[in-house]
Amino acid sequence: MSLTDLSIRKLKAPSSGQRTYYDAALPGFGVRVSQGGTKSFVVLYGKARKRKTIGRYPDTKLADARREAKRIQSDVTLLEAAKTVAPKPISFSEARDKFLEHCETKNKPRTVRDYRRLLNKHFKFRKNISDIDRKDVMSVVTALNRTPSESQHAYVAIRTLMNWCATHGLIEHSPVPSLRFRSQSRSRILSDEELRAVYLRAKSFRYPYGPIVQLLILTGQRRSEIAALRRSWISGHEIMFPQGFTKNKREHRIPIGELTQSVVAELPSGTDLLFPSRYDEEKPFNGWGKCKRVFDAAIDVTDYTLHDLRRTYSSNMARLSVPLHVTEKLLNHVSGTISGVAAVYNRHSYLAEMRAAVQAYEQRLSEQIHPSRSQPT
Repeated sequence: MSLTDLSIRKLKAPSSGQRTYYDAALPGFGVRVSQGGTKSFVVLYGKARKRKTIGRYPDTKLADARREAKRIQSDVTLLEAAKTVAPKPISFSEARDKFLEHCETKNKPRTVRDYRRLLNKHFKFRKNISDIDRKDVMSVVTALNRTPSESQHAYVAIRTLMNWCATHGLIEHSPVPSLRFRSQSRSRILSDEELRAVYLRAKSFRYPYGPIVQLLILTGQRRSEIAALRRSWISGHEIMFPQGFTKNKREHRIPIGELTQSVVAELPSGTDLLFPSRYDEEKPFNGWGKCKRVFDAAIDVTDYTLHDLRRTYSSNMARLSVPLHVTEKLLNHVSGTISGVAAVYNRHSYLAEMRAAVQAYEQRLSEQIHPSRSQPT
């Protein structure tokens, strides 16, 4: 049968034991239904046709389960081939393309784009992957020392590629040494005047970048989370980011105030995504670099990133005497004041406390944006 969400929902529990329904589109991939009605995705892999459970439906989405099944089957096929057949020397470019193809099944599109850019731009080896040594790799990495961030990212990309090649039998071991990069964490916080300038610029700037920046300032969320925000995740005075979407993969629920609601209400309708890509309505906006350059050209605010708006949000919450654990709840931090054992036992949502904090923050921001309105007449 062809597995779809509709067909899976219609599957009935067997009178006893378990029954597996396999997908016609992907051999070896299927749904196992237990007597109690539990539905789990499974995959058969390898010559021995071993079975592995991927996840339960509907917690695990069909598309995600099918992608994971492909990855498992692909990985095992490569490993078995490496054990039974003498490895045939392949060029660096061939290994790179195989690696990127594999990444597309398990990594986020942005990660794949970054790997592709870094590997194509900096590592132009014209030799077999097995002939590349440490000197070859490090000569490229050290040549980028004048741009520390690019050097570190390039190192991570080539190290990940070489580790993947070693795992899949394309080389005996990775020639990339383990390095520690010294990175200085950013501490930039926008002043009230700078935040006002950015917000007013965002208010008049074109869709979708302008409204995205407004929501970044108003909610303190990450740019990827706001860019991929959906209407179906907004209900009344709340946004609910679903499990598996955010950085820590946990469901994240936050209250929103009147300012935030007014920004959302003025957005174009027609798609579930609030900020779809101009080229594909099913993908979120991703034109950060060019839009920010045009955006910044008209304001006197320099040396700031969009992530600095999140840090500024947190600092302004502190200025309003919002308890740190409430701010961390708003920011969806899981390694802060409530973590470890405390996080296990403390299941309070702090929704009322977060709502009060958001209302106070929006009130203060309104006074910053329109100071004359807050003056007594």
